[in-house]
Amino acid sequence: TAMEFYNQNYKKFQGSCFLADVRDKASDLISLQKKLLENIFGNQNQDIGPVARASNLIKERLQGKKVLIILDDVDNHEQLTALAGDPSWFGSESKIIITSRDAQVLLAAKVDEKDIYTLEGLDDDESLQLFSMHAFGEPKPPENYMQVSKDVVSYASGLPLTLEVLGSSLYGKKEKEFASLLRKLKEVPHYDVQKKLKISYDGLDEMQKV
Repeated sequence: TAMEFYNQNYKKFQGSCFLADVRDKASDLISLQKKLLENIFGNQNQDIGPVARASNLIKERLQGKKVLIILDDVDNHEQLTALAGDPSWFGSESKIIITSRDAQVLLAAKVDEKDIYTLEGLDDDESLQLFSMHAFGEPKPPENYMQVSKDVVSYASGLPLTLEVLGSSLYGKKEKEFASLLRKLKEVPHYDVQKKLKISYDGLDEMQKV
C-alpha cells in the first residue's frame, strides 16, 4: 500500500509528507497545504493563505529539495494543483505519489498516462475464497450460503480490504443477515467503496473492531 511504501522509504529523503484521505478534507485546502509544509519543515506559525499564495510558498520552499510526498485518495485536480502543481516544484530525485479512484483526475492534472498505474482487483474465485475465509473460516462457503456469498462478493469489486471487512462482519451470522447486508450494499453505488466499508464495519461487534 501507499502507507507501507512511505514507511519503508521516507528516511531516504530530505523531507516527507503523507496526506491521507485528501478527498474528505478538500474543503480546507489551506490546512492540507499547511500540514505538508509542517511535515517537511516543522511547525509553521505564519499565515500561509490564501490557497494560491500557499501553493507558491510550497513551490518556493521545496524547489531543489529531495522529498517524498504521497497524496492519498485525491478526487479533484484542484487538490493536486494546490498541493503539488508541477514536478518542477520539487527536486529532481523527489517522488510524488498520488492515489485516486478516478484516473481522469490525474489526466486533468497533466499526469503522463504512462505514469498511471491501475491496481487490479482479485478475480471472482480469489474474491470468493478470501471472503469465505473471513466469513466461514474456510476457503469455500457452505452450499446453502454459496449464492448469497457470491452476491455479496460481487459488490466488493475485487478489493481485498472490502472483502475482508465484509466477511468479518458476517462471521457466525445466519443466512438472513447475509441477505440484509446485501440489501444495504445494493443501495450503494458500485464505486463508493468507503460507504461499503462503513456498512460492513458498522456490522462488526466491538471485539472485531479493535
